[in-house]
Amino acid sequence: MTVEVVHFNPRRRRPGLLGRILPRRPLNNFGDLLGPLIVDRIVAERGLIEPAEHKRLACVGSIMRLTAPGDVVWGSGINGKTMSLGAAPHLDVRAVRGPRTAEALREAGVSVPTVFGDPALLWARWWPRESYLTGELLTPVSVVPNHNERSSYRGSNVIDPLGEPHEIIGKIARSEFVCGSSLHGIVLAEALGIPARLVRSTAEPAFKYDDYYGGTGRPNYSAASSVEEAMAMGGESPPVFDDAALLEAFPADLWHGNT
Repeated sequence: MTVEVVHFNPRRRRPGLLGRILPRRPLNNFGDLLGPLIVDRIVAERGLIEPAEHKRLACVGSIMRLTAPGDVVWGSGINGKTMSLGAAPHLDVRAVRGPRTAEALREAGVSVPTVFGDPALLWARWWPRESYLTGELLTPVSVVPNHNERSSYRGSNVIDPLGEPHEIIGKIARSEFVCGSSLHGIVLAEALGIPARLVRSTAEPAFKYDDYYGGTGRPNYSAASSVEEAMAMGGESPPVFDDAALLEAFPADLWHGNT
């Protein structure tokens, strides 16, 4: 058996006539695919051994609604479209994305430590920006929209958030400035040390953005209303969070040989 890393990747019907013939395909929103990659790297780094029994770990993403009784939570959050807390109060919470998720869980009777941060903020620990640079010129401004707003953005500097994570993160890494409504577009840019500014989403509630910025010491962040305004504003102040505390909170005890 293994530790299952819970993540959101629904299968969607293909557009047009092909959708009636071919099987549904995974959405592959890159931010929702980061959790398993990060957990695999930590497990390998620490030499952890898979347990005999099946266990579940929820980490990167607004996936609290997907939790089941007994799940361990490390850095995930609530979306805000629904305030469903999944299996609360029957959760083992080690860290959450930010204070808004923490408050909602505590109100539901869950014990929540004051350890905040999206685990994707740790990305550069294993995949630094330099590992993605290829010597080509950097893109001055890259735009990463929320996957529900892809059709609203056009241009060679728009990064489609659907696809293979390293390919998308490579494009972010090769940018001088990143903006957009993709939460993990912002998170990854900031993790790699790139100035970033959120563009207010028309499809997503503010909850998850408030949660992320609140969990990184910036409760009074400012979102732009457009790409042009984001460029004029420049990057938000850098994130402030305790990466050591977030790493220490990783539930290595789910595996054998934990260190």
